[in-house]
Amino acid sequence: MPLPRTRGTALRQRLAELRGPAVPPKALDARALAALAANPGCRRRAILDGAGVNKATLASALGSPSAFGQSQFALARGNTFEARVKADGGAELLRLVHEKLDPGAPAPTEAEVPNLTATGPEGRTARTALALRDATTARAGSGSGNGGWTFLDHPMLALDVAGSPAFLEPDAVVVHPDGSWSVVEIKSFPMLDGSADPAKVGAAARQAAVYVLALEEVAARLTQDGAPVPTVRHRVLLVCPKDFSNLPAASAVDVRKQRAVTGRQLSRLTRIEDIADTLPEGTCFAPDLPAAELTAAVESVPAEYAPECLSACELAFHCRERSRARGAVTTLGRSVRAELGALTTVDDVLAAAHGRSGDPEDPTVAALRRAAALRAEALSGAEFVTPPQPQLRAEREPEGAVCR
Repeated sequence: MPLPRTRGTALRQRLAELRGPAVPPKALDARALAALAANPGCRRRAILDGAGVNKATLASALGSPSAFGQSQFALARGNTFEARVKADGGAELLRLVHEKLDPGAPAPTEAEVPNLTATGPEGRTARTALALRDATTARAGSGSGNGGWTFLDHPMLALDVAGSPAFLEPDAVVVHPDGSWSVVEIKSFPMLDGSADPAKVGAAARQAAVYVLALEEVAARLTQDGAPVPTVRHRVLLVCPKDFSNLPAASAVDVRKQRAVTGRQLSRLTRIEDIADTLPEGTCFAPDLPAAELTAAVESVPAEYAPECLSACELAFHCRERSRARGAVTTLGRSVRAELGALTTVDDVLAAAHGRSGDPEDPTVAALRRAAALRAEALSGAEFVTPPQPQLRAEREPEGAVCR
């Protein structure tokens, strides 16, 4: 007798149908989950990521291949820098953690580095949880709560996303002498004079917030086993090259806000069956479908394009083209969209500014008409003077002259 289909089983089956029966799912990583938090209103990305659709392959099939991703040079430089930071059992990394996150703890003269090798992501996840539990229990058993340091290099964490686990691999997790846990994020962009690019720091903070959420799930499971309740710190360590050298510099980043936003977005993602129920019957995103059918399937899901998508989503070029064709004001940026209120297209904005539509009592419409009047006044009073033609340095030869 077959087992009844539970809600989770039915959802996974539905997502597999959307992905395509013969198409393997693309596992979500922390970067993808962080990008979801950066654009929570995009239903298209939510359903595609929830179904495990490879958006890079999908973009190529739609005729808008993506240039999203890191260059091989940047990857090689990042790997070299990470290896340097983690050399000698993570001595330099632990020094930075002690200096920036926990200066009151004993200095990390030496640290435990557990072996996290196992078969498959499930095995590595279980091995990571065991190492975290052992490190936390040892510190609780020391009585003073003042044990040593533990450095976990590339641990594997699992986070429940849409009813299935997403396996995540942070750069490092450190267990402090008091038994608390900290996430360490290592990036290759430089930290110039003690500060880095705010946009890149924000992206790194959102990515680290995903790891904090995953660690909190591990901590909750350990608590159920009767182990001491570990504390997951919400201040993470961001390590970057100092200026233009290969020397590490670090900064503590508070990710409480990013963690809250990411948590809310993931809770919405676990209800993506609501999005799937609105799709036409037979919708499928398999890349081998005819271009017209695939385009119709993608366009059946609303998207919220913004210029920031160009650095975070493989479908950005496709969505930008469609957004421009509709004249959507989101093409100009989220800040412009927020200022325009209920006016969602460029045609609506121009019509309101020129008095063809819109309520004059609406503050947005009034501001647009005032701006249009000021522009017309400025243009009407401007004198357009034809610029003088540049004079030739050499005088023209008289007609009939012979060049010698």
